Amino acid sequence: MAANTTPTVRRRRLGTELRRLRQESGLTSVEVAKRLMVSQPKISHIENGRRAINPRDVRDLCALYGVTDQQALDSLLRMAQESGQRGWWDVYGDHPRSVYIGLETDAASIHIFEPMAIPGLLQTPAYAQAVIEESFPPIAVEQAARRLNVRLRRQHRIYDPVSPLRLWVVLEEAALRRLVGSHRIMREQLKHLNALGAEPHITLQVLPHVAGAHPGLCGPFSVLHFADSPQAGVVYLERFTSDLYLEKQSDVQHYGMLHDHLQAQALNPDATRDLIRGVVESCVATRHHC
Repeated sequence: MAANTTPTVRRRRLGTELRRLRQESGLTSVEVAKRLMVSQPKISHIENGRRAINPRDVRDLCALYGVTDQQALDSLLRMAQESGQRGWWDVYGDHPRSVYIGLETDAASIHIFEPMAIPGLLQTPAYAQAVIEESFPPIAVEQAARRLNVRLRRQHRIYDPVSPLRLWVVLEEAALRRLVGSHRIMREQLKHLNALGAEPHITLQVLPHVAGAHPGLCGPFSVLHFADSPQAGVVYLERFTSDLYLEKQSDVQHYGMLHDHLQAQALNPDATRDLIRGVVESCVATRHHC
């Protein structure tokens, strides 16, 4: 496991392994909960990586599942100990997307489709602040400032001089033309997009209005892959009240192919830069529609 793996990823991978062991033992989560005299939601939260697990729980579960390989047990215990460590984002307090941030921090590459707005990793500070200020329900000034700091801190991954995050982003044209904040903020944001799109580790494509109906009409999504486990990707679906994380290989492959189709229908990177420049010039000329 990579040395920089985050606590979130450790918990999720530990949970995945414990789920596999339970299924191989032929037990349901309800049966496990009854035998250990704990609640069934606790078992589900452990397997989904949504709560830390202590070494004692790991020992109890492994004993129940019939794990006799000491090396395998030691590996699971080490993962449990490491899962209790804090991520960099914890210093900012509770954050609604802490699970995703942990995955994003550890990812080697992310394929993103976004129809409505510029993705957080590519936002300027002014654009990000304007988006956060429109949060619903409204949040306090101090909380908004923390969220902005977290969003900008997340961007360090794409500026890492040793192993920058590999991004492949497909945007709807509407994301370029939606006025967020002000015309000045939008011009700065679009120029920033073009600058990032010129980076060798970032591929940016725009799906123009004239493309018509397309497979991405179901909504935004991200597919994350990890260097030490390239086959074990995660699909992230952001929702209004609760986010979804899909880890089945069939789901990851499905969304990967969906992103491939969107790439094929989108403008190539050069044409994308031309379109963005055209939108910037339109904003300057009319100061009305972006």
